[in-house]
Amino acid sequence: MYLIVGLGNPEPEYSKTRHNMGFDVVNKLAKEYKIELNNKKFKGTFGKGIIEGEKVILLKPQTFMNLSGESIREVINFYNLENDDIIVIYDDIDVEKGKIKVRKTGGPGSHNGMKSVIENLPNNKFKRVRVGIGQPLYKNDMINYVIGKVDDEELEVLDKGTEKAKEAVIEIIKNGIDNAMNKFN
Repeated sequence: MYLIVGLGNPEPEYSKTRHNMGFDVVNKLAKEYKIELNNKKFKGTFGKGIIEGEKVILLKPQTFMNLSGESIREVINFYNLENDDIIVIYDDIDVEKGKIKVRKTGGPGSHNGMKSVIENLPNNKFKRVRVGIGQPLYKNDMINYVIGKVDDEELEVLDKGTEKAKEAVIEIIKNGIDNAMNKFN
């Protein structure tokens, strides 16, 4: 069973922001595979289903970004999952808008949600799909950049990234992380 986690912020005002790319990918997977995200438990919203013949849990932590790891830890403890069963999807300022990066392991960089995830898991060896949001014009404007609303033109570019990320998750499930890295990086 895979736990597929999309990082984001739960409040409606954060929809259509750069920081909710993980939520957007989980929503696309849920729609394509007809998985209802209507369960509320583990400090998150989740649904169970099948993707490419594999059982999955799709999770959107509802703790706000900086505490995302708490929700993930509750799910892995309840279902007795290993780090190898986890795929985390999140926005990344170090990846160009509309692009993605697939990784087997790594640090959190400047991403506070990923800092929480790593703090709450036994180690940092879990699959991740980083969705590019690019850099702000001014470094001191980072918070406004990641949680600020985006216009329709930029949203279209970001949507291409979330579509690629959805396809990368499917590739990981079907053919493994190495194939996904070869195909999407």
